[in-house]
Amino acid sequence: MSFLVDFILHFDVHLGDFINNYGVLTYLILFAIVFCETGLVVLPFLPGDSMLFAAGAFAAIGLLNVALLFVLLAAAAVLGDTVNYHIGKKLRHLLVEKKKARFIKREYIEKTVAFFERHGGKTIVIARFIPVIRTFAPFVAGSAGMKYSYFIRYNLTGGLCWTALFTFGGFFFGNISWVRDNFSVILIAIIVISLVPAVVMVLAARGKREA
Repeated sequence: MSFLVDFILHFDVHLGDFINNYGVLTYLILFAIVFCETGLVVLPFLPGDSMLFAAGAFAAIGLLNVALLFVLLAAAAVLGDTVNYHIGKKLRHLLVEKKKARFIKREYIEKTVAFFERHGGKTIVIARFIPVIRTFAPFVAGSAGMKYSYFIRYNLTGGLCWTALFTFGGFFFGNISWVRDNFSVILIAIIVISLVPAVVMVLAARGKREA
């Protein structure tokens, strides 16, 4: 567990090691992380926003190609959500009929369902910017029976916007001297800020229950 926390909070250091040790295969590693975080509902704890920002920052100093990063990671995000959607669709009978999910915390599902009820299809786009919910939104969309033709529009929009914002954000701002000198702090700040909407949603839901 401590390794995972260190991996997330100091991803810039680990990414530098990846580049030094694996070279061009780093692109495949980043693709796999984004795909698994968005595509496998049991891995919502993998780095997302902070990883994209760090990758963009490394591209700014010439160690990665920002255009290739954007294309590959956007593809990974869209494909991950698509796979997650179809997994949810296949497991619909467990979640909706039997209300059982052995390897999935049902509270996460319920929170994501509440998010859907509030924002509708836009949830797929909004959820891209919220850890954990980002992983569960496409899964719930599939298990709830959302039409794929409807889902894919929001999937593409959210995937492209999310990848562009953080990858190019890292590319344009990650190499500023102050940001570079406090990079770990910046990554922690990105993680904390991205969690704010989820915390607000939980507190609002708790307030409604108490009322």
